Amino acid sequence: MRLSFYILFSLFFLWSCKVEKPIDVDVIVNKSIDVSGGEIIKSSDITFDFRKRTYKAVRNNGQFTYIRMTLKDGDSVFDILSNSGYKRFINDSLVKVVDSMIPRYSASVNSVHYFSLLPYSLNDPAVNKTYIGKSTINNSEYYKVKVTFNQEGGGQDYEDIFVYWINSESFKTDYLAYSYLESSGERGLRLREAFNERYLEGIRFVDYNNYKPKKEGAFLKDLDKFLENNELKLLSKIELENIVVKPLN
Repeated sequence: MRLSFYILFSLFFLWSCKVEKPIDVDVIVNKSIDVSGGEIIKSSDITFDFRKRTYKAVRNNGQFTYIRMTLKDGDSVFDILSNSGYKRFINDSLVKVVDSMIPRYSASVNSVHYFSLLPYSLNDPAVNKTYIGKSTINNSEYYKVKVTFNQEGGGQDYEDIFVYWINSESFKTDYLAYSYLESSGERGLRLREAFNERYLEGIRFVDYNNYKPKKEGAFLKDLDKFLENNELKLLSKIELENIVVKPLN
């Protein structure tokens, strides 16, 4: 009887060791934010150039000001998004913007600043995160995290869906993909592959290769497999230039 008990106990112990412990998605994301400079980003002044425009972000423990400066016909156009809303200046003069265009301009400014420091914003209140498994890309293991947004606070593109691939050892976000609604009502798919990693004042910056599937029928969560099988087409490179970081504290 005692022998049977010990055999049963041993089998149960071995089975318990093989059962993978639940993975806390918040732990994964928090580690990824930390290794990317999370605490430093909270209180920082960051400027960079992207596609012939200059962007500036000042973050100070919950307060933010995002600026996009465009040179147009000899004038400097400043689109400014902050906690208090959106404003446009031409040179030193505040100008009136048609109400219907404010969400579009706001989303455009926010989008560039959002992508420039991923995964920093993944703990925003409107973000919903779900762990959806592991994946192997170029012989490295990744946690896959799905991200959706609440309508309230989720911005103009709250219906977009993202998947992030976070390295299981370094916790760096090396790949991300998203599906978005096209004007036709169909969903488009993109995958971004990080390259040219550099740290400035403790903050991680990367550029991206921007891909789309070569054929229809792809699913968002499987775009890593499409990348491995050379079934993605390179559309563009997303590169930040002339980055300057000034910690505020």
